[in-house]
Amino acid sequence: MKNIKRIFTLMLVVSLTAFATAQRPIVQTSFTADPAPMVYNDTVFLYTSHDEDDAPAGQGQFRMKNWLLYTSTDMVNWTDHGVVASLTDFSWMTRDNGAWALEVIERNGKFYMYCPLHGNGIGVLVSDSPYGPFVDPIGKPIVWQKEHWEDIDPTVLIDDDGQAWMYWGNPNLYYVKLNEDMISISGQIIKDPLVRKVEGQANPYHYQEGPWVYKREGRYYMAYASTCCPEGIGYAMADSPIGPWEFKGYIMPPDRRATGNHPGIIDYKGRSYVFGFNFSLNFAITDQHHERRSVCVAEITYNPDGTIRELPWWAEVKEVEQFQSINPYQRIEAETISWSEGLKTARSAAVGMYVTQSHAGDYFIVKGVDFGEGASSFEISAASITGGEIEIRLGGPEGRQIGICDISNTIALNFWKTFIARVDRVEGVHDLCLVFRGGRNELFNLDYWKFSK
Repeated sequence: MKNIKRIFTLMLVVSLTAFATAQRPIVQTSFTADPAPMVYNDTVFLYTSHDEDDAPAGQGQFRMKNWLLYTSTDMVNWTDHGVVASLTDFSWMTRDNGAWALEVIERNGKFYMYCPLHGNGIGVLVSDSPYGPFVDPIGKPIVWQKEHWEDIDPTVLIDDDGQAWMYWGNPNLYYVKLNEDMISISGQIIKDPLVRKVEGQANPYHYQEGPWVYKREGRYYMAYASTCCPEGIGYAMADSPIGPWEFKGYIMPPDRRATGNHPGIIDYKGRSYVFGFNFSLNFAITDQHHERRSVCVAEITYNPDGTIRELPWWAEVKEVEQFQSINPYQRIEAETISWSEGLKTARSAAVGMYVTQSHAGDYFIVKGVDFGEGASSFEISAASITGGEIEIRLGGPEGRQIGICDISNTIALNFWKTFIARVDRVEGVHDLCLVFRGGRNELFNLDYWKFSK
């Protein structure tokens, strides 16, 4: 496994150097799919499924064992919180693969994670915090229709009257009422007629899988992966949580550059966003299809009648705007990143999440750093057995260099020291880029950084 990851990292560094689009995936340190955004306490919590680096070539060759969490308050820099739940959290799960598209929703101060366990139904985990830990409160699936394998991709809506609904399914759409405890169902599971496969005709709704249900300004929306294959993001609208649904078109039409897509939609700070995924990072490495996807985000806008204005494919959509700048005079976790090349993240008991697998030429960018009237020094917490240098640059890896921080041998990659460097005075808001230099081996791990005035 170590050799596979090392080869993957080297290929990624070489391939991504020339890779640039108007809208790049928002996470590069892991392959992410099936975005499930949730807004809580003025923060976007983005839960995702996780395609393993060693997923074999070929369509449908999914290798998925856990779920990840990222957070942001500005929509462009994302903090990696690592694995938030995994298949092993379900003692009754009989497979070591199949952690598919989840959703997390808050109710009465608790957070409920609905997890499809491919081939074993849908499970639910509960936590007192959106960061976890999540635990299984019932020890069995909340839904499992054993006569088929259609119990995937759950989405949950809590209506204004307090009634909660769960929807899911491929190729059919199902729904059921949830009790107020959010961990048991009420009544019968209903197969929704949204998927109308009239004999001799195409499905007029283009429904495939991955439903995402929400309510906005009194209207109910059902977005979903549509029109296989390739898949786009279609949507339907209704006047009630159980339809009847009226197909309205595409949020994003299908595109030959990806076989799949999966919507997650939120309103945040007065704007609306759709999350989905593409395969751009995979195809930057190889021309072979692997189920290694990468989450993207774009702003969406609504027409006066509530319909959604259609977007182009991910590579052509406008990059989202940053809400607020980063304050560099407070501790910033190294795993808070807008863009990176060649890096991974990991977790330790000593420092929590950190950046790892750094090699010469790797770098990461943090967008919109506000230096105010200027900084005089830079510090970073690092661990290394080889030493190296960090070039402190503005804009990007070829941008203006304002300082160099020397990293010495700390004896072990889990023995942390703080290193300080003088920097040229720079004022105002800039993108910050840390570029790593040194020998051929892995250079250092990074925990956090900050500037001083």
